[in-house]
Parts: sequence; structure tokens; C-alpha cells
Amino acid sequence: MIQSVNNKKIKEYAKLIQKKERDKTNLFLVEGEHMVKEAFNANALQELFILEGLECPIEFNYETVTQQVLNKLSNQNSNSKMIGVCKKLNLKPEKENSILLLDNVQDPGNVGTILRTAHSFGIDCIYMSKGCADIYNPKTIQSSQGALFYIPVIQTDLVEEIKKLQERNIEVYATALHDNHKDLQDIKPSEKYAILVGNEGQGVRKELIDLSNHIVKIEMETFESLNVAIATSICMYTFKYAKR
Repeated sequence: MIQSVNNKKIKEYAKLIQKKERDKTNLFLVEGEHMVKEAFNANALQELFILEGLECPIEFNYETVTQQVLNKLSNQNSNSKMIGVCKKLNLKPEKENSILLLDNVQDPGNVGTILRTAHSFGIDCIYMSKGCADIYNPKTIQSSQGALFYIPVIQTDLVEEIKKLQERNIEVYATALHDNHKDLQDIKPSEKYAILVGNEGQGVRKELIDLSNHIVKIEMETFESLNVAIATSICMYTFKYAKR
């Protein structure tokens, strides 16, 4: 059993709370039984630390540790019961019929919720700008509820990516408050499409809006804007089940 927070291995893994260390090692941490099971099922789990006295919920070699040790590795306020060390998965899209484009979405909770919802609605892949929150940020991971293990997420230059998509006859629908917008209920999406959503405060960059094939607005009665994760969810649902 590991009892000391000064254990060499624990000290090294505790650094994974920092993005630069995750980038350097291609490792990240997950917390809780659900996330550990998801990591195990995705073949991403490398090491597992479990609180003394608890049983392991999966067939996996693990190390027993004290609560202090788990707290050293944890990014949560409450006491964790198990923490896994995972390798980053370099997932590639099997197809690209439905795509999500994220432009500088900076809140980790929003990015995680978008990942979770995108996976739920069968989005094939996500392209995100370099200004987006890290998908391996602890808050993103928790909000994603394991979706990051199953949906390809690629960080890229969205200007160039949009041009490539359009060359393959994939139409881009930008969400924006714009004079030339179409109401979401009036959209009849093409068979292959990409939904573009933007930053929490600034929305989608103008240069990306100008490149897009369509501009879409969610009809509302009072406020003009929604939380980006909620707006994205509404768009994904509508596009998924829209009559073509």
C-alpha cells in the first residue's frame, strides 16, 4: 500500500493536473468508478489507485492507497475513492457525415458537456480551434462522462478545415446572431454537414462566419443568446432528426 504523498510515482502523476505535463507525457487522470470503467473499456487505463478497504470494480491490477494519497492526485473538492492514469487515445474518424466545429470554446465544463452530447447524438467527429479548453482538463473529463474515449477530437486551424470540408461537399452551418441568418426550425440540412459554434462571449469569429455556407439562429422569445453547450445540443438534436 502506498501511504506517503511523497512517493515518487505519486508525485509524478500529481503533475498531470497541469496541461503542460499532460502534453509532455500523453497521460491524464480520471476520477471515480464510472470514469475508471469507461477508461478500462476503451483500453486507455494504464494504472489504478484505489482507497484502502475498497474492492476493484474491474479486472485490473491496482495499488491500494490512503485517502491522503488520493487527495494528492485529485482535482475535486470531495474525497475521491479511485483514480486512474490513462493514455491519450489518438482516435480517427471512421466517417464524416456529421461534424462539430468548436471555435474558441474556453470553459472546460462547456467543452465536456458538448463532447457528451455530441457522442449521444452520434456526431462523427469534432474539430476544435487551438483556443478551446483542453479536452483532458479534469473539469472537461468529468463533464464528458467518458465521451472523450469514443468520439474523435482533432485540434486544428478551423479556417483551413472549413475549406477542406467544403471541397468534399460538406456544408458548414454557423450559429450566429446575424442579419442573413435562417431560423433553426427552417433549416433542412444536407446529408453531410458541419455545425459551427463559437466562444462563450464573442461567438463565432467573423472570418469563419464569412466562410460558412449557412448562418443559423435559434429562435427565442426573450434572451438573444444561450449557453454554448445548450445551444449546441439544440442544434445537434435538430440536425439529427430534421426532415430532409
